[in-house]
Amino acid sequence: MTKVEESRPTLRALPPRGRRPLRVLAWTGGVALLAAAVTAAALGFGGDSAGPAAAGRTPPATAKVTRTTLTETKTVDGTLGYGETTTITGKSQGTITWLPGEGSTITRGHGVYSVDADRRPLLYGTMPLYRTLEDGVSGRDVELLERNLDKLGYTGFDVDNTFTWATREAVEKWQDDLGLDVTGKVLPGDVVVADGPLRVADLKKTLGDPANGPVLTATGTTRQVLVNLDVADEHLVNKGMKATVELPDGSTVDGRVAGVGKVATETAGGDDTTTTVEVTVSVSGLKKSFDAAPVDVTIVSARRENVLTVPVGALVALAEGGYGVQVVDGATTRYAAVETGMFADGQVEVGGLQEGMTVAVPK
Repeated sequence: MTKVEESRPTLRALPPRGRRPLRVLAWTGGVALLAAAVTAAALGFGGDSAGPAAAGRTPPATAKVTRTTLTETKTVDGTLGYGETTTITGKSQGTITWLPGEGSTITRGHGVYSVDADRRPLLYGTMPLYRTLEDGVSGRDVELLERNLDKLGYTGFDVDNTFTWATREAVEKWQDDLGLDVTGKVLPGDVVVADGPLRVADLKKTLGDPANGPVLTATGTTRQVLVNLDVADEHLVNKGMKATVELPDGSTVDGRVAGVGKVATETAGGDDTTTTVEVTVSVSGLKKSFDAAPVDVTIVSARRENVLTVPVGALVALAEGGYGVQVVDGATTRYAAVETGMFADGQVEVGGLQEGMTVAVPK
C-alpha cells in the first residue's frame, strides 16, 4: 500500500470560467459532499497517520479510467446547393431557337442552347475561346479543342497545340454529325466552354430573343454545402477535414471540407458586423432530392487518439494548482493530481493515471 505524505494537497473551488479556457465542470454534489471529501482526505493526511485516505462514505458514483479517442467538434449553419452560379453568354448574332429546362444537366458535346436552329455544344476546359481556330493556328485553345474532340471519339490527329489539316478533318466530321455548317473552323461563339458538366439554374432568355448577351446561369452538378464561417473559427478547419451534414428531415450524410476561402467578407447586421470566410463542404450519400436547403454542419476540429480519459465531473481543483481526481481503491480513496488535455463529449483527457483505475464522479 502506498504511503501518504504528511503534506497533503488541499481542495479549493474551481477558478472562474474566465480564468481558464477549458470547459471544466466542478464537483457539484453540494456543500455536504465536498466537506465529506475533504474530511475523508484529512483522515489519511493528518497527524502521524501513515496510509491511504480512508473513505468517509461510499462515493456517490464511480467511473473507470478508459482509453479511447476524443473528438472535438463545432456545429455551424450551412446551405445545401450546387455551388456558385456562372453566366453563359451568347457571342453570336441570331435568334434563340431552343433552350434547356431549368434543373437539367448538360455534358460534353451536348447542346447548351440553339441559335438559328444550330446547337451550341459544351466543351470542357478552363479558358474561353477568343479567336477563330483554323489551319495554322497554335496555342492552348487549340489543345482544348483537340482534347475535347478526342474525348468525343474523333481521331486522326495528335492532341497538341497545333491546328493541322488532320484537326480540320476531325472538326468537319464533328460539325456534320451535329448538323452544323461544315466549315472546318471553330469560332468563339460556336461553342460553350466550362470546366465540367453544367446544371441549368435559371434561364435569362426566352425563345425568339436575340442570341447575344446572357442566355442562362448554371452551376456544377455536384451538390455541396456552403458555410459562412466566422473568421475567429477559421483556424478550426482545413481542407480535407471530415464533416457531418444534418438535413432538414433530421437525416445525416458524410461530408468533407473541400475548400476554405482566402477572402474575408464583412456583413452588417444591426449594430454588429460579422466577418466571415466561405467554406465549401462536399457531401456524399445524398438520397433525398434537396436541391437547396438550410443544413447544420458539424466539423471535426480536433482529434486525440488512444488517450486516457475520465468524466469531466470527476475533476477537482487543487489549492496548490492544477486538477486532481479522487481515486477509489477498495474501501479507501485518495486524491491524485492529473494533467488535463482535450475536453470532448463529457470526457477529459488525463495524464498521471493508469487505465482501469476507478475514480469518484459525484451525481
